[in-house]
Amino acid sequence: MPWIERLGCGTPAYRSPVPASAPCRTLLFFHAGGFTSCSTADHLDLCARLADAAGAEVVSVDYRLAPEHPFPAAVEDALSVYRYLLEGGCLPAQLVPVGISASGTLVLSMLLAGRSLGLPMPAAAVLLSPAVDLLFQGESMIFNQETDWLTPDRLEAMRDDYLAGHDPSDPLASPLYADVEGLPPLFVQAGGGEVLIDGIRAFVETARLEGVPVTFDCVDGMFHFWQVFAGVPNVTGARVAKRSTAVDSRSTLKGVRGFESLPSHHHFRQTLHGQVLSWL
Repeated sequence: MPWIERLGCGTPAYRSPVPASAPCRTLLFFHAGGFTSCSTADHLDLCARLADAAGAEVVSVDYRLAPEHPFPAAVEDALSVYRYLLEGGCLPAQLVPVGISASGTLVLSMLLAGRSLGLPMPAAAVLLSPAVDLLFQGESMIFNQETDWLTPDRLEAMRDDYLAGHDPSDPLASPLYADVEGLPPLFVQAGGGEVLIDGIRAFVETARLEGVPVTFDCVDGMFHFWQVFAGVPNVTGARVAKRSTAVDSRSTLKGVRGFESLPSHHHFRQTLHGQVLSWL
């Protein structure tokens, strides 16, 4: 998937169509990495699969990372690229932001910030295993440690680097505590084995109560970030871990329950494809 164009905005962002992409249909993608690591280059395979599923071009953003650039630098970068696309003629009705893990949170933060500025909302947004509560509350933080590679210690270290002393209950940092009325339709996908799942479920329920249309796809037993590994055949957990810097050499999926029953790429593609077609 060649990245053929760097956008002319201040924040590094890259545009690439795929053969099946429809004119003017755009996914605005934000990479994972706990607000502290990774880039577009680490997510090319996922970007290609998203583009294929949606029949859309992808614009991927390399936002500033903590701890050198703590909150709200990443939110500012996300918002700047969103505004750049709108000002360049991209219609909100043909634009869908997508975020995975920490960047699922970033997508929500961007939408909240954009709403406060009176910007038009996109057609919808896709949130894959978002970390919506940086207080990290919920029983799943305790009871799902055997079914997830992501640990409370790792999450707390990420939060400390990202927030640099800022209040973790700030709605812009933890969208679970935000007034989300007026946000666009959301597709939220997560794994039932994630340590973050209680917070994700609470966010889905709250958003629905506030009138936001939410489609929630919770795949039983799956761990955090499973979408990156869906459809990777015949590999052990340790080998899969090496394929993404988002799960670095200190972490491994080996021994994590649910790895052997990863959903296929077909499940990932069909669920996203159906949602995008209903929005655009």
